[in-house]
Amino acid sequence: MPGSSIGIKDNFLYKVITEKLHLKNIIAGVSSVYPLIISLCYTAITMLVLVSTPIGNLGDISQRALAALEAADVVVSEDTRKTGFLLTHFGIKKPQISFREDNEERALPKVVELLELGKNVALVTDAGTPSISDPGFILVRSAIQKGFEISAVPGPTALIMALTLSGLPVHSFTFRGFPPRKSGPRRRWLEVDAVSPHTLIFYESPYRLQSFLEDALVVFGDRPAVLANDLTKKFETIQRGTIRGLIDQMPKMDLRGEYSIVIAGTGVTWQEAE
Repeated sequence: MPGSSIGIKDNFLYKVITEKLHLKNIIAGVSSVYPLIISLCYTAITMLVLVSTPIGNLGDISQRALAALEAADVVVSEDTRKTGFLLTHFGIKKPQISFREDNEERALPKVVELLELGKNVALVTDAGTPSISDPGFILVRSAIQKGFEISAVPGPTALIMALTLSGLPVHSFTFRGFPPRKSGPRRRWLEVDAVSPHTLIFYESPYRLQSFLEDALVVFGDRPAVLANDLTKKFETIQRGTIRGLIDQMPKMDLRGEYSIVIAGTGVTWQEAE
């Protein structure tokens, strides 16, 4: 710690991380990892860290994400199987606790207990940034209320990639996440932003994509819209058009995986977007 007589190389985090980085050559080609190690060693020993992970391409994992996972005592995972694959791929062995949307209320006390015991906890979701349309909010809120240190390792998130590739205005936007599954509640939910001037971003399942677009057409009218799918993967696709035009393309599309939908704010045309 700053001001301590203990040298940086005596810090246990330094030893763990340098050994792992050396043996696994995680960041080959980077001449020095000393600033990274210092930043980790000088954080509080007991900490909850939200770790962002790739949304499709493992090459997008960051140095800090790997170091944070290696330094954690326990990894709290939305899907232990998927996170297990990620950890194994990078040669990291850590115990996991399941923390899904359907069990987070039950799992929360166990995670809080680990923090109270002085354990470092890393929170990881299936892909992207924890808490963004994924579990994590109630854990972060509880950790704040109880006075635990919290930090985050930033990284990929589908909504930002979809927005920046859309060609629609990026200076102001609203992210709504996943809409209600049924048409009536979904239309009422969409009506909140019916006259918003901001670019709108949504996530949707391939099974409800067409019905979502049909409701969006009723509520918003025929505006510029973009569908983004398989981001960062081999078959990444960005389809630009209008809401009605995208609906017309549905019969020709092989719908797989979650979609990011970007819709222009009120009054915006493709010409104005340019």
